[in-house]
Amino acid sequence: MQGIIFEEPTVWLFLLVTVVLGGGAAWASGRAIARIWKTRLTLVFYTFLLSLAVRFLHFALFDGTLLSLQYFTVDAIILLVIGQLGFHFQRAQQMTRQYHWLYERSGPFSWRAKTNPAG
Repeated sequence: MQGIIFEEPTVWLFLLVTVVLGGGAAWASGRAIARIWKTRLTLVFYTFLLSLAVRFLHFALFDGTLLSLQYFTVDAIILLVIGQLGFHFQRAQQMTRQYHWLYERSGPFSWRAKTNPAG
């Protein structure tokens, strides 16, 4: 996998920087964007910026390649998936909390219409 997905000597450095640090920021960004009722396109833009920051951390801390389209794309895809999960988690909370007479939770990332909204 080294060379295809990550360039660090161990997978643990990749997981620390991209998944833990960048993923935590992506999760928080996704939740924040959902909380202010913005669209997923806004999340894509901010995830792009966050991917640039994560790529810089790989470069500055672990002598990674700064301008690498391959590794940037891998980082961006991982961060976008985590950001989308945070977005859907927050949106499900919002829909069921603010419209509790219409919707109920059907999982951590989704909601459904109540079968009997009047009762």
